[in-house]
Amino acid sequence: MNLLADLTQLQPSPALLSGVAAMLRQVTTNEQQLQVQSAQIKYLEQKNKALMLELAHLKRMRFGSKSEAFTADQRTLFEEDAVQDLAAVQAELEAQVPKVPEPAPARKRDRAGRQPLPPHLPRIEVRHEPASCTCGHCQGPLVKIGEDVSEQLDIEPARFFVVRNIRPQYACRHCETVQAAPVAPAIIDGGMATPGLLTWVAIGKYLDHLPLYRLEQIAERQQVPLARSTLCEWIGRIGVALQPLADRLVERLREGSSLHADETPVQQLDPGSGKTKRAYLWAYRSNDLAGAAPMVVFDYQQSRSGKHAAAFLQDWCGLLMVDDYAGYKQLLGENVVEQACLAHARRKFFELHANGGHPVAAEALARIGALYAVEARARELKPSERYRLRQTQSLPILQALHDWLISLRPNVAPGSGLAKAIDYLLRRWEAFTRYAHSGDLPIDNNAVENAIRPITLGKKNWLFTGSERAGRRAAAIQSLLATAKLNGLDPAAWLKDTLEKLPTWPNSRIDELLPVRS
Repeated sequence: MNLLADLTQLQPSPALLSGVAAMLRQVTTNEQQLQVQSAQIKYLEQKNKALMLELAHLKRMRFGSKSEAFTADQRTLFEEDAVQDLAAVQAELEAQVPKVPEPAPARKRDRAGRQPLPPHLPRIEVRHEPASCTCGHCQGPLVKIGEDVSEQLDIEPARFFVVRNIRPQYACRHCETVQAAPVAPAIIDGGMATPGLLTWVAIGKYLDHLPLYRLEQIAERQQVPLARSTLCEWIGRIGVALQPLADRLVERLREGSSLHADETPVQQLDPGSGKTKRAYLWAYRSNDLAGAAPMVVFDYQQSRSGKHAAAFLQDWCGLLMVDDYAGYKQLLGENVVEQACLAHARRKFFELHANGGHPVAAEALARIGALYAVEARARELKPSERYRLRQTQSLPILQALHDWLISLRPNVAPGSGLAKAIDYLLRRWEAFTRYAHSGDLPIDNNAVENAIRPITLGKKNWLFTGSERAGRRAAAIQSLLATAKLNGLDPAAWLKDTLEKLPTWPNSRIDELLPVRS
């Protein structure tokens, strides 16, 4: 219906026609403004959802549980304090109840739920004999019929002691010569520290993440003066002595045909400015499913540029498990094949689900969870058996997930959190599914992230590195200690033994000193 044309047929006055025309133009203008405003509102709603998603992520990282479990229990931030308070209240209540002496039972039972103490620990027996060997009632002699044995765990704090090296000198009257046992070579010739003390300092700094001033204070409590400058000198010399082992560990790592890679920022002191600048600790981890000894290597660099990863890997060929960081893209090509981490893809949907229970995200999490359930069943299988299981169970789940995402994507608003999560998966789909076509490739990058985690926690103690050289030294030592832990070795025992052997150890047998199982 054309209102202006109908009015023209009725021959109204020109003023009326002009007024109606103006009203129609205003209506049209209002409709256009409403369309523009509607589009703006839609954009702002999407922007608000994105900001809410980011805010929820930041709140969870700052205050909430870090677990990405589908139904993670929310725990109080002060759970440890609550347990401590409960134990204190129980002790106070027990103190109010008068104790009535009772005869010792024939056999004392251990408290329910108490774990047995480690069998490898040395046992020190303390016998508690009765005050009298005669009966308190009839004064007759007591006869031993058994014994009650209970065990308690004790500890002896770090104990400093002095090793006196005595080398008797013997003279030959006929030759007029003097002979004595030679001084054994050491990491620090003529130094006062034994390999055991050097190990204590290195483990405290790099494994327990204690600054050297705290180690200095620990020694002071036992009236042992260890100047911080002396501790620094020891650390520097330990780093130089262990560097050949760290270099060889890098060569051994590059022998693998598939690797994990990731990076984490660290702060480095910026001399002259009184501030710190950002550096990066790159981490490279062997693939446990390949059957080789587990290894992890940390590489300290001044930036997050992909050139550092290229320089580390050199001419290495194989499959590289990485996230979607652009710095790795220049490595990919004919020799290096990308493998994507499914945990990163899952994380995108988890963020959506955690921010209000998104139903589509919940469905995606359930489908990805089915893939991880297959991996749980395949964990102890041989590569050939794992390959068959993935072919029969994982591939159908992956194909169904792909078809579902493809059908879902056209109906999802561009730029939304769900669209980004779906595109993240579909854009690198071949890299995400590559693991399912083999029996010895991992499903995610969690192995290297777990290796980095102790260092990211330790950063809260040491805050920053003093120089680039200090960062590289820390990376080398931490690579060896972390690899020792991965191989089930006691890092302290390995380091002490290595520092004792290194001064006279031939370079041709350096592999025997590496903290990897043969």
